[in-house]
Formats: sequence, structure tokens, C-alpha cells
Amino acid sequence: MKLLRYGPKGQEKPGLLDADGKIRDLSNVVPDIAGDVLTDAGLAKLRAVDVASLPVVEGNPRIGPCVGRIGKFVCIGLNYADHAAESNLPVPTEPVVFNKWTSAVVGPNDDVEIPRGSKKTDWEVELGVVIGKPAKYIDEANALDYVAGYCVVNDVSEREWQIERAGQWDKGKGFDTFGPIGPWLVTRDEVANPQNLDLWLEVDGHRYQNGNTRTMVFTVAKLVSYLSQCMSLQPGDVISTGTPPGVGMGVKPNPVYLKAGQTMRLGIQGLGEQQQRTYAAE
Repeated sequence: MKLLRYGPKGQEKPGLLDADGKIRDLSNVVPDIAGDVLTDAGLAKLRAVDVASLPVVEGNPRIGPCVGRIGKFVCIGLNYADHAAESNLPVPTEPVVFNKWTSAVVGPNDDVEIPRGSKKTDWEVELGVVIGKPAKYIDEANALDYVAGYCVVNDVSEREWQIERAGQWDKGKGFDTFGPIGPWLVTRDEVANPQNLDLWLEVDGHRYQNGNTRTMVFTVAKLVSYLSQCMSLQPGDVISTGTPPGVGMGVKPNPVYLKAGQTMRLGIQGLGEQQQRTYAAE
């Protein structure tokens, strides 16, 4: 299934994308794409619904973040060896873990704000993993059983705040609008192998990132298991699994960063596309 949330910010309704690419309203079936709806039992209930009986959503509504009420937005850094190289950093021996604040979450096509005074706002296309049931101290061998599904994430990053201003990476990662998620939450049964997905990103039509999840340092299963050793994971938690090479910071000889008025377009094989316009913070 391809699950989604549509409507004005803060008033999103649950929906499903049918085989013809039409949005079907799930409001009379579930209250939101969140929490217990993402468990195995919750998803089984949705699979049992006759899609043809659901109302078609007319027009082109705004698509919101594909998960509601996100509890934790956990991110992994330097999880592609070639991205670590372009960042002039060693390949990690354990996952590099940081967080985005949930106030950064926006829809996949919402505008992205360039922070006041920023000269180093950057892009990162990433595979998002949505947790489907409580996970604590789980083994890598069955870690994917705890995944509800997958989505596209743009891990927008302000490099000066992330790297040059001391402290933790979180500062440069959590600005408002720095976490576009969606368009769909694609349930795990429709993703045969999360370690073989093409992902890409363009700015103003120029392709900067071209990668595949098979080059991850730590697999999705490894990451879910690893994180469950140091925190309990809950349904609706989102893990952003790192980015392939091609970020603006890594452009040689001169890095390239985002400016107001530009358009980012990005996607992952089978998971849909995002498009964001940048604007300057007031």
C-alpha cells in the first residue's frame, strides 16, 4: 500500500493511493496514518478495505508528511562510504546518530526556509524508515519485521551550524522545514529489498546526487537493531538512513549551497518524488 496524508497544514486527513494514482479518503476507516495504524494489525485492517469503496479525493490537494504524530526523528550520518569521503571524514565503525526536531517536519512539496544569515544550506536525499511496532533490544536478523514501511526524506542541513559552531550536529539539522517526508509511506511488503533502491536529487534541473542504497555502510536492518539497543523505538518513529555522495558541501573545487528561489527535486525508486522551493527566512 501507498499511504499518505493530505490537506492543509495541521489538518491533514489519512489517504491511500490507488492503482490508478488517485487519492482515496481513509477518514472513515482510521483517524490518521500514525501510531497503532502502523502496526501489523493496523495495516492488516487497511489491506482488508475495499479500495473501490473509498471516496476519491478530487483536485490536487496539498500532500502532507506521510506520517502523523512522529515521536522521534532519528538520523544517521556518513552512512555511504563515498559520502564520507567527499566530506573528508572517515567511514564510521558504528552508526553516527543525530536527531531532527519534529518541528522540522513538513510535507514533500512544501517550501523549505533558508535560515536567517545562512550561506551553507545543503540537501541530502535519504531513505526513510518508519517503525511499525515497539522495538527494544531486537536482533538484526528480524529487525525488518519491525518496519511499517519506507519513504523519501530530504535531510536539509545548514553546514555552518552543523559543523563550524561547536556542539552537536543536531543544531544544523533541525531548522524549521528541514525535514520534508513523503509523499507516500510505502508498506514494507511492497519493497522487496530496501538495500537495492536508486535515489537521486536535482537542484534547478541539475542532477547532483545519484546513488543506490546497496552502498550503505550499515543496512536498514543493522540500523533498526542498533538503535533499539540504545532507545526504544515506537510506531511512527522515523529513521533517516543517510545520503549518497553529491551534496553541495562535497562539490569540488568550490562547494555549492542553496539560495532562495531555487527548486529541489528528489526521489527514490518506488517511493515517489518530492519537490521543494526555497525561500529566505524573514
